Formats: sequence, structure tokens, C-alpha cells
Amino acid sequence: MFIRLSAAIAALSLVSAAALAQAAKPTDPQIAHIAYTAGLIDIAAAKQALTKASNKDVKAFAEDMVRDHEAVNKQALDLVKKLNVTPEDNDTSKTLSKNAAAKLDELSKLNGAAFDKAYVANEVAYHKAVDSALETTLIPSASNPELKSLLQTGLKIFQGHEQHAEHVAAELK
Repeated sequence: MFIRLSAAIAALSLVSAAALAQAAKPTDPQIAHIAYTAGLIDIAAAKQALTKASNKDVKAFAEDMVRDHEAVNKQALDLVKKLNVTPEDNDTSKTLSKNAAAKLDELSKLNGAAFDKAYVANEVAYHKAVDSALETTLIPSASNPELKSLLQTGLKIFQGHEQHAEHVAAELK
């Protein structure tokens, strides 16, 4: 129950529905920035976990997050250069960054098992929110086929991360 409640609170504090769903359909440059920002947020959280986590499975999960999100973000940067598109900062990416900074600050005050549980619960919630945004807003709104394909690949990776986070969370109970 505590983990589910923590996940719900984490989802609300890190990614609000409004943050991932703009009133108007986002443009490809905005989508690129949102997706890249989402990756940077998870990299920052994982790097924090690498310094604070006490559980070996949590550390291994964080290592996976850094590796996978850095690889996807590199692909995203390569694609925007190829397409000669400049990612455009927007209200969604700004809100994501602001909420992520607050969550990192909150997690920085925790240690040991409390940090491990809170970090993993946040990762479950974060990946669920990003998966939903990719499926319902970002992928359908993308007009460039290569961007859409990269987002679809990212969705598969994020769904795998969500399952991995859920498994780690279950082991921490």
C-alpha cells in the first residue's frame, strides 16, 4: 500500500498530466525537446541514485537508466541534426524540469532503504506517465516519420524500464 501511495504521489509531483499534455498539439521541435528533457530527467535521477542507493538492485537499475537514456538521447540529437530541426523549449518541458528538480531535492533528503524505495517508486510512476504521454500525445502528434519511429522505440524502452522498476519495487518490500 505504501509503495502504491508513494508511486501516486511521485507521479503527481514529478509529472502532472498538464505537464505532458499541452492544450495545443505540440510541434515536432517541441516534441523533440519534451522527449529529450524526459531522458535528461531520468539520467539525473539515476545519477543521484548511483550516489545514494544502498541496494545493489537499485544501483543496477540506475546504471541501466543512465546507459539507456544516454543512448536514446544521443539518437535524438543525431536525428534533429540530420533533420536540421532545433528542439524548442516549451511549457511542458519547462514544467517537467521544474518538477524534476523538486523531486531530486526531495529525494536528496533520504538515505538508505527509504531512498531506495522512494527512488524506485518514483521511477515506476515516472515511466508510467511518460509511457502514457508518448502513446496518447507525443507519438500521435509527431508528423516526421523518423521522429515518430524514434519515439516508438523510446516507448518500448520506457515500457521495459517500467516493468524493471516494478520488479525492483516488489523486491524492496
